[in-house]
Amino acid sequence: MSDTITVTDNRTGKTYELPITDGTVRAAEFRQIKTSADDFGLMVYDPAFKNTASCRSAITLIDGEKGILRYRGYPIEQLAEKSTFLEVAYLLLNGELPTKEEHDDWVNEVTHHTYIHEFLTRAMEGFKYDAHPMAMMVSFLGALSTFYKEAKNVRDAAVRREHIIKIIAKMPTLAAWCYRHATGRPYIYPDNSLSYTGNFLNMLFRMAEPKYEPHPVLERTLDVLFILHADHEQNCSANAARAVGSAETDPYCSLAAAAAALYGPLHGGANEAVLRMLRRIGSVKNIPDFIKGCKAGEHRLMGFGHRVYKNYDPRARVIKGLAHQVFTFTGRNPLLDIALELEKIALNDEYFVKRKLYPNVDFYSGLIYQSMGFPVEMFPVLFAIPRAAGWLSQWQEMLTDKEQRIARPRQIYTGSDVRDYVEMADRGKGSAS
Repeated sequence: MSDTITVTDNRTGKTYELPITDGTVRAAEFRQIKTSADDFGLMVYDPAFKNTASCRSAITLIDGEKGILRYRGYPIEQLAEKSTFLEVAYLLLNGELPTKEEHDDWVNEVTHHTYIHEFLTRAMEGFKYDAHPMAMMVSFLGALSTFYKEAKNVRDAAVRREHIIKIIAKMPTLAAWCYRHATGRPYIYPDNSLSYTGNFLNMLFRMAEPKYEPHPVLERTLDVLFILHADHEQNCSANAARAVGSAETDPYCSLAAAAAALYGPLHGGANEAVLRMLRRIGSVKNIPDFIKGCKAGEHRLMGFGHRVYKNYDPRARVIKGLAHQVFTFTGRNPLLDIALELEKIALNDEYFVKRKLYPNVDFYSGLIYQSMGFPVEMFPVLFAIPRAAGWLSQWQEMLTDKEQRIARPRQIYTGSDVRDYVEMADRGKGSAS
């Protein structure tokens, strides 16, 4: 059996045999299908890339039908249980879990790049007190590019590694200072004696105490959440990082583009939408009417369903268990009972089951963040910190892929045919209008 597909062009009667590789046909193969010598050739039209593979990647595997998510082959459930975020970041970037020596060196390097230039503290003051933290984060990622001009040497592996480390190290500092700015509190400098997430909590919440000691439950919770959010294949923001990076843009500006994509409510704002929905429902007794409204098309069931997953999001299972641990420390979030009952009903209702609407990662993560004291404006920033590891992995993989070129999609032109310029005095007369 030949790994090819035979295509017959009914316009001309010609037959073409196109090779199939890894379950795909290269779009460029269709260019040979023409109606005449001056014909450009057949193109593939795929709005929003719903069925187009834009790259080969060895980083993340998602099987949406089976509810599988793996980083470099490792199931997300195992990593969430046994690993740390920095270990997972190393895995994503390097392809293998680190040895003890590699891990210690990696953690040491990241830990000693957590400080940011003092000029950025002055730039912080340029934002209004109510500036959105995610907009500030996008700005500061771009601003970091001006401090590290050598980062433009993206073809130099040593330079790439240096700035990958710097970005992963500085993301929590930038995020925490955006939060402190929004709350009117003084900025707290990193404490490099703490863990990655422990230091982040220190910069977020430390007040007058001489030494901040993060609660181990919250410290581990953030670590697990960071692992779960570290990468998710070719999503909108990863695609943005790759597309912008394909112009050999430095990693800071490439990640600013990715963060801007994540800022969009359809990408990084989904868990905020879940909280709004739960508050709108208000009580467990109101759930049946809310479900009825969903079926009638009056509103959407937020936190259920996913562009990729047609099964239970494996990250949602982990977060659901994590939520109960957090609430033993923070107190039970009153919205949890509504969420649990809503999930129970939806998972047993034929309407939702038939449509494969299962809880996704956003259904419980917002409840946890809210219980930890984060305002909803911080949710996409909390998403961006770990996702930086995934963005950088995707960016680096794109740069080292010999098949990749600067991103330049084709289009189907739907505008006017050639027209002659019309003088202003003659415009609006007859066909010229």
